Formats: sequence, C-alpha cells, structure tokens
Amino acid sequence: MPLYEYHCDACDANVELLIRNASEKPVCPECESTKLTKLLSVPAGHVAGGSSSVLPMMPSGGCGKPRCGTGGCGM
Repeated sequence: MPLYEYHCDACDANVELLIRNASEKPVCPECESTKLTKLLSVPAGHVAGGSSSVLPMMPSGGCGKPRCGTGGCGM
C-alpha cells in the first residue's frame, strides 16, 4: 500500500497518508480538511543485497565510480 505526500491547503501542513484504494479520499490528520494537494516525492525501493544505491561522494570529486576523478572514468 503506497504512502503519498500531501499539502493541506486549509492548515498549511505537509502530511504522509497511506491510501488503501483509489476511491479513498485523503483527509488531513491535522484539521480534517479534504482540500489536499498531492506532492511529488522521490519513490523509495528495496536494493538487493542490502547495499545502498546512492554512490558515495569521492574526496577528489567525480561521480564515485572506481577510477573517477583520476581520469579513468568514462563519464
């Protein structure tokens, strides 16, 4: 079941709501208003092996791939 981020136009709160089905109308938990705007958010996902999909920042700059920053990166 997906979590969606909304902005409440009535009380100016940003909230995350669990929407169980498409016919369910979101309601602000702060003020119970239905005047919500759906926000765009970055989807999260499971990475196999438990490793992070975010590349680490290299002290010398570059993209973080092996040999990057030393002239060996193909990017």
